Amino acid sequence: MLYNIILVLIVLVCILLTIVVLLQPGQGGGLSGGLAGGMQGGAGLGARRTADLLSKSTSVLGGALLVLSLLANFAIDRGGASESAVQESGVEAPAQQQNNFDNSSQSPSAVPEMPQNQGGNNDAGGSGSDGGNN
Repeated sequence: MLYNIILVLIVLVCILLTIVVLLQPGQGGGLSGGLAGGMQGGAGLGARRTADLLSKSTSVLGGALLVLSLLANFAIDRGGASESAVQESGVEAPAQQQNNFDNSSQSPSAVPEMPQNQGGNNDAGGSGSDGGNN
């Protein structure tokens, strides 16, 4: 229940934040924007206050979105499960290995073994790809 309320607030803050960001004026046209801004004199004072209000509201809405997102993380209903998905699937933890150097009897090697020669002489012949006829 609490999670749904926070989720609705997050959606409203996102919509408001989008509107506020789209209402903000551009940063000006470089050098010509700076010169034209200086010629307006006192007439630009109202536009500056509006820009400051939009800038502050962007910061406040962004902070509210951050806080609401963190609160939503803690408000998620976990359904009473105290085990992780791996623990619920029944996968057992690997057994602790002792510190001996002879591990061949405990587990199979991760490196594949080379096939044994059974009557054929594969190493001495020149028929392989590394036979030396380049």
